[in-house]
Amino acid sequence: MIGGGWVERAMPARLGGDFRRLLASSWVAQIGDGIGLAAGPLLVARQTSDAGLVALAATVQWLAPLLFALHAGVLADRLDRRRVTMALDVGRCIVLVLLALTILGGVVHVWMVLLALFLLASAEVVADTSSSALVPMTVEREDLGVANARMQVGFLTLNQLAGPPLGAALFGLGVAVPVIAQALLVAASVVLLTRVRAGAHAPEPPRGVRREIVEGLRWVRHHAAVRTLVLTILIFNLTFGAAWSVLVLYSRDRLGLGAVGFGLITTVQAAGGLLGTLSYGRLTARYSLGTIMRVGLIIETLTHLVLAVTTSAWVAMPVFFVFGAHAFIWGTTSITVRQRAVPTGLQGRVGSVNRVGSYAGLVIGSAGGAVLAQHLGVTAPFWFAFAGSALFLVLWWGQLRHLAHDDTAAPSAARSR
Repeated sequence: MIGGGWVERAMPARLGGDFRRLLASSWVAQIGDGIGLAAGPLLVARQTSDAGLVALAATVQWLAPLLFALHAGVLADRLDRRRVTMALDVGRCIVLVLLALTILGGVVHVWMVLLALFLLASAEVVADTSSSALVPMTVEREDLGVANARMQVGFLTLNQLAGPPLGAALFGLGVAVPVIAQALLVAASVVLLTRVRAGAHAPEPPRGVRREIVEGLRWVRHHAAVRTLVLTILIFNLTFGAAWSVLVLYSRDRLGLGAVGFGLITTVQAAGGLLGTLSYGRLTARYSLGTIMRVGLIIETLTHLVLAVTTSAWVAMPVFFVFGAHAFIWGTTSITVRQRAVPTGLQGRVGSVNRVGSYAGLVIGSAGGAVLAQHLGVTAPFWFAFAGSALFLVLWWGQLRHLAHDDTAAPSAARSR
């Protein structure tokens, strides 16, 4: 009875058996990816003490979405999404097994690790694009908000909270142990995905990759709500990327936190995000999606201001908690608005346009934040983030009304099952 009640709260029966299996597959993969979040950097640092090479480990993973997201969207719309996800996850398993063998054989080099990280990130881009597009094919349209919130809960608790410390602990047992564990978990997620029967998806015949990418871009340009989402995430990730690119230095030099304290920031944000996603259903029952997103952008703007001013970890930690709640409420709402508005045949490509905008902002912002911190001090990126966010919010406030578009008027194609 108790176990059944827990399962019902975590995976409501009304979402259907297929979504439950899709969610279980996602959660298992999230544990593996969370292990990789810690194991990857630790493995690189074990091979070299060169700061440039250590930083390159993050760079190669950031670049993957920029290079392949648009093409991943084409694949998701052109092919069977479930099979694409499974194929790419099998590919990830192969890369992880080969990496583990080089470690066990004592022949691993830093370039092998960097190549593996790039290949894993590239495969993950395609797999995530296809997997995300499966959600609106497995649940009713009115349940998309709850379904996406459950996806976010898995990301927060397993990828962000549980995975990294588990990966670090496994790394202490043996360098290859977390790599093998991640491979096994990704393989298990594939097995679970084989039992998912997604709704009907009849992709159109291939018309050329470039033409199909242009169709996705053109659709975004002509749809006010989705266009607003993409431009908003681009700008706000630019300011966010600038500030968060120096977060490790900020926590050490400004807040006086050590390595453990810096790790605690991620935990606190994830805890806030967990609270936000768990309360998502109640929030959307009382407030419109447009209102939720506007309030969230105000919270993000004020977050940068408070962090620029304070020197106290006791002040900063509650701010990180609230920011974490905002970040994942925004993410869930953004996905829900997009999935409700976009026709089934364009879900992959439109989602990939959003992903490119998101990562472009992060890459450009992080580069700018590094320069600002180097020349003006560690708080300069936070002041830039506050000023940029505030200015954009004032100039863009009227456009945010598009986020409150009439969801009941979504394209009929989006309702195809």
